[in-house]
Amino acid sequence: MMLLKIVLYLSWRKWRNFRLQHFSPTILLFYFFLLLIGLKALLASMASGEEITVCDDEVRSRYSHLEKMTDLVAVWEVALSDGVHKIEFEHGTTSGKRVVYVDGKEEIRREWMFKLVGKETFTVGATKTKAAINIDAVSGFAYEYTLEINGKSLKQYIENRLKTTNTWILNLGGTDYRIVLEKDTMDVWCNGQKMETAGEFVEDGTETHFTVADHSCCIKAVSSGKRKEGIIHTLIVDNREIPEAVE
Repeated sequence: MMLLKIVLYLSWRKWRNFRLQHFSPTILLFYFFLLLIGLKALLASMASGEEITVCDDEVRSRYSHLEKMTDLVAVWEVALSDGVHKIEFEHGTTSGKRVVYVDGKEEIRREWMFKLVGKETFTVGATKTKAAINIDAVSGFAYEYTLEINGKSLKQYIENRLKTTNTWILNLGGTDYRIVLEKDTMDVWCNGQKMETAGEFVEDGTETHFTVADHSCCIKAVSSGKRKEGIIHTLIVDNREIPEAVE
């Protein structure tokens, strides 16, 4: 009876919009074999009048040992204002498993996905930045995985971020700090925390003041005098200029 439950469960999954290249050949052959056996079991169960119930948890608990321990296919590192986040993606092209990890924490897990292409959406970091992983068939049974951040490809996102943020990395009292300025809002982040700031106008521009570990910090904004360069932002900590970092 359990085998019959598996057959009905797998047959029930997404059969519409069927495209052969979107599915694992192993799983197709496996499903066809189960279907033949299941038809025989179905006739027997109908004759006995036995009720059939399909349960996802029961299927997973009995057959999870057939899956590999890991099917890691892609890893990305994404720099956001609150820190650099690691995104990992597992894709089982035999079982259809999809798992998304953000900074080592499991965010999405899907088992027994019959369709191998598609998209998984989730959020990253304290700011809940929108992210998506696209799964596309490229040729035969090969697949391509691309990451989107805020609706942009990773490359486009990085290029845009270089224009809209400034990042500084420094060490104070033996502790490393990563300070990020969002130029469109003038928000300041330090090691994943949004800082309380005080802004003021000065003779040659503006200054944004805040404190990190009892150290006085100031971001000065002055005009470059050139249209293409725009405003230049400089971080001053304890009267010392900190060079900008490139991530």
